[in-house]
Amino acid sequence: MSWPAIIRYATVLLILLLSPLCATADRLLPGKPLFPGATMVSDGGSFALGFFSPTNSTPAKLYLGIWYNDIPRLTVVWVANRETPLTNSTSSPPSLSLTNASNLVLSDAGGRVLWTTNVTGRAAPAAAELLTTGNLVIRSPDGTALWQSFDHPTDTFLPGMKIRLKYETLAGERLVSWKGPGDPSPGAFSFGVDAGTFLQVFVWNATRPIWRSAPWTGYFVAVQYRAITSIIIYLNVVNTQEEIYMTFSLSAGAAYTRQVLTDSGKFQVQTWNSSSSAWTFLFDWTGGDCSRYGYCGPNGYCDNTGDPEACRCLDGFEPRSMEDWKSGRFSQGCRRKEALQCGDGFLALPGMKSPDKFVLVENRTFQECAAECSRDCSCVAYAYANLSTSRSKGDMTRCLVWAGELIDTEKLDNVDGDGAETLYLRIAGLDAGTTRPKTKALKTVLPAVLTSVLLILAAISLACFKFKGRVSQWAKHKKLTLDDVSMSGELGEGNHAQDFEFLSVRFEDIMAATRNFSEACKIGQGGFGKVYKAVIGGQEVAIKRLSKDSEQGTKEFRNEVILIAKLQHRNLVRLLGCSAEANEKILIYEYLANGSLDATLFDNSRRILLDWPTRFNIIKGVARGLLYLHQDSRLTIIHRDLKAANVLLDGNMRPKIADFGMARIFNDSQKDANTHRVVGTYGYMAPEYAMEGVFSIKSDVYSFGVLLLEVVTGMRRSSNSNIMGFPNLIVYAWNMWKEGKTRDLADPSISDTFLLDEVLLCSHVALLCVQENPDDRPLMSSVVFNLENGSTTLPTPNNPGHYGQRSSDIEQTRDRTENSMNSLTLTNIEGR
Repeated sequence: MSWPAIIRYATVLLILLLSPLCATADRLLPGKPLFPGATMVSDGGSFALGFFSPTNSTPAKLYLGIWYNDIPRLTVVWVANRETPLTNSTSSPPSLSLTNASNLVLSDAGGRVLWTTNVTGRAAPAAAELLTTGNLVIRSPDGTALWQSFDHPTDTFLPGMKIRLKYETLAGERLVSWKGPGDPSPGAFSFGVDAGTFLQVFVWNATRPIWRSAPWTGYFVAVQYRAITSIIIYLNVVNTQEEIYMTFSLSAGAAYTRQVLTDSGKFQVQTWNSSSSAWTFLFDWTGGDCSRYGYCGPNGYCDNTGDPEACRCLDGFEPRSMEDWKSGRFSQGCRRKEALQCGDGFLALPGMKSPDKFVLVENRTFQECAAECSRDCSCVAYAYANLSTSRSKGDMTRCLVWAGELIDTEKLDNVDGDGAETLYLRIAGLDAGTTRPKTKALKTVLPAVLTSVLLILAAISLACFKFKGRVSQWAKHKKLTLDDVSMSGELGEGNHAQDFEFLSVRFEDIMAATRNFSEACKIGQGGFGKVYKAVIGGQEVAIKRLSKDSEQGTKEFRNEVILIAKLQHRNLVRLLGCSAEANEKILIYEYLANGSLDATLFDNSRRILLDWPTRFNIIKGVARGLLYLHQDSRLTIIHRDLKAANVLLDGNMRPKIADFGMARIFNDSQKDANTHRVVGTYGYMAPEYAMEGVFSIKSDVYSFGVLLLEVVTGMRRSSNSNIMGFPNLIVYAWNMWKEGKTRDLADPSISDTFLLDEVLLCSHVALLCVQENPDDRPLMSSVVFNLENGSTTLPTPNNPGHYGQRSSDIEQTRDRTENSMNSLTLTNIEGR
């Protein structure tokens, strides 16, 4: 090595070694430039901004960047002058300056500008600050952010950063890889939101996609727990009036964790291991054959449900080359066995990652989406999702239609979640209007009158929407097994011994989030424990702490963990995680801002929030949720404690059924069951259940009828005094019906907003639901159909079933539920 080269190498090395000793504050002011050898360090010391030279850079090139300050390995997370590197000179060094016009300017020794920010229209001096998140921000004197490095990422996705797309301009952030290990200049690979659809993200090699997420189905939070590192990662997808973006955060105390697009096109999640002083690889979004874009060729799909994963042809297709297919070469894909005709029907394929190259049609109902594809002979498939549960620009649905070959399709290992939805595939020879499945993996189809309900349900995912290529890469939750949550006869018959995936949160993190279960954080209390509001990983949650000495609490915990983890529907409350440490039983739910229905419906100061359209939507939402439990989910579930206190309302007053502690599973052939342990809430329980212990799906129908009457009238099911001279709400409503005064049942507070036909319909349906004979009560499928479509041919209701408090034991039993925000409680009655 020549002497000039040795001197240059030594100079750069000396700069890097002395950087911590020459650290400045976390701010850069006009007139105080930053030179090589000095750094800006964020408050707390996590990140540094300064000049660096990559390890393998030959000859030595100098860049302005941000890196982790308190780890020994130089790890750069942002680079300013990627395309214009500097050369260092001790006599005339480069510098970073903040101008009086509030712009950062990087210039070489000769004053040539190599990089600058683009703040315009600012004359007042500002300050540049390096935040604890690693974000470099230029702020005006009043604190307004004029520019920030998070809006101009390089190859690294940090907590708090947004990868977004603006609707109006189609502009947004993209990660762009380094060109090589020692070359920060822009490489061939990029990661970002697809500007053509807004609904999916890609990793591209130049313009060629190499990985694609599933199309977005709504607003969700993805939660990943890594047992080895005790890190919880929360991925948020947010849709607003102006933009759609994804961001992520970490659990408290987590080690440095980043997502990086490598120079080889891998999109990896890495965390810093202080013991080994190295970055630990957590997972690769783009790893595995199934994650490779179009791996199984046109009209083929990668089956993630088996081990190992395998390429298969979609129904109605066969391999183009059987020889290639058998030898593991799938690029030619599949071809149709039989040519399509215009009148051919569609086969429902649930649990699919929908293919690419779709046409997006917004604001269609499911029926309109299906009709649009059916009448277009070139349309080969369609998929529908209702996005109105998202934080979106108003109510919004999306219809995807395909023509030609279907590219990059997968069968996911969770048919109800993780980006999965139902794909409707046109099949040659299939009768129009038919969606019958051909394999055991497909769901049984309901009668035609219920088809629209089932299809919408299949398109909604409760778990976590993840921008990822294969489910298992983001959903590696800690597994709870029979050793963790023992199962008992309370779950009914059937095999429940298999493992299932579920998030487990450390008890110490929950303690910190609730400030040691402070009363200031408590938002409710029920028979089995208290409920607290907290923030975990940047997300508001409701934490339910079950009483330690409650045997019923143990059973409730077991049921809720097992059942809600399997049940996924937009009208069911979402269980995010649990903790079972130190004899504690804790459930973590999504936080719903408007709390329980009874807290609003029976509060004179809040019931004004419930006009008739809102109440009618609540009624229909609860009905859809109950239909899902009884008929559309993979398990047949009897809730056994449906009541106003167990219906929670989100920020838009949309209902979610909660509290599955007393739920029971039925097998396919089971009609009813008998128990010596009667649980539920007085007034909501069907007579045959309260007095004889016999329960079935018709028991829930009865409870729904009572709830429906409460929502229509604004009256509690029973009170200390009689209701208009009658012993309870059911008897009062029945007599009003017989006297032809049903219109007078409506709550006076909604007199200006209700539609008489809808009030009469709901009252009629409610009286059908509370009939004394369980066989006379309708199924929830019929209830949903009538509520959605109206009916003038409903049968005349028979005498309702109701019961009095005839035993001293029941008389002494009272509702333990306190009206609360987001309460998740359960009331119990022991029968004798």
